[in-house]
Amino acid sequence: MAGRSAAAAAGSSCWHLVSKCLHTTARFLKKTGTEHWWLERHVKDPFVKAAKREHYRCRSAFKLLEIDDKLRILRPGLSVLDCGAAPGAWSQVAVERVNALGTDPAVPTGFVLGVDLLRIAPLEGAVFLSEADIADPNTLRMIQSLLPAEKVDVILSDMAPNATGIKELDHQKLINLCLSLLNVSRSILKPKGTLLCKFWDGYESRLLQNRLKEQFQDVRTIKPQASRKDSAESYYLARLYKGK
Repeated sequence: MAGRSAAAAAGSSCWHLVSKCLHTTARFLKKTGTEHWWLERHVKDPFVKAAKREHYRCRSAFKLLEIDDKLRILRPGLSVLDCGAAPGAWSQVAVERVNALGTDPAVPTGFVLGVDLLRIAPLEGAVFLSEADIADPNTLRMIQSLLPAEKVDVILSDMAPNATGIKELDHQKLINLCLSLLNVSRSILKPKGTLLCKFWDGYESRLLQNRLKEQFQDVRTIKPQASRKDSAESYYLARLYKGK
């Protein structure tokens, strides 16, 4: 998410070290068996190869591309808040899909704002708030001041907490992040707006789903092909926000 609680600094599905220099890591880092397996899988991953070929900052871009191709949540002229934006792959997709660069004069020009606790390298067509916590009231005020109409049409969240390795604890942390974002949406999401948020399956998933159903008319669960089969990761897509 870009701005998150301190627990969410690792919001990207790509490791920061690997995203900087995978070949250096693979060549020089003395690896454990698990690290070696992870790096080998990462190198062979078709979505990693596609991200490099198509100049996306991370493989996670293909999760959003697939969701949007199927469900059309991003359209020219929409304003988008990308939470947990680092390293910026989802913002890249959003810039393209909402015409934030204005490259197509025949359609409306959109707006993309990304927020993260981590630093995000500049991206043409997007505005970034780095080292910013989405749950901080000061960050919320900054977001509202930067948005064309103080509110957005779409909130995207690929946020995730720093993993402890304890499945139940990590699950609860991520659910709490999503619930915090839902609270923030009351201030910045337009009526009939959309919220897309990542969650890890677990005993509190239904709690988040029910909260979303209270505030949105349509809530569905999505697991893109780019989400690894052995991962507990899924996404809730909530549309038609009921807020005023």
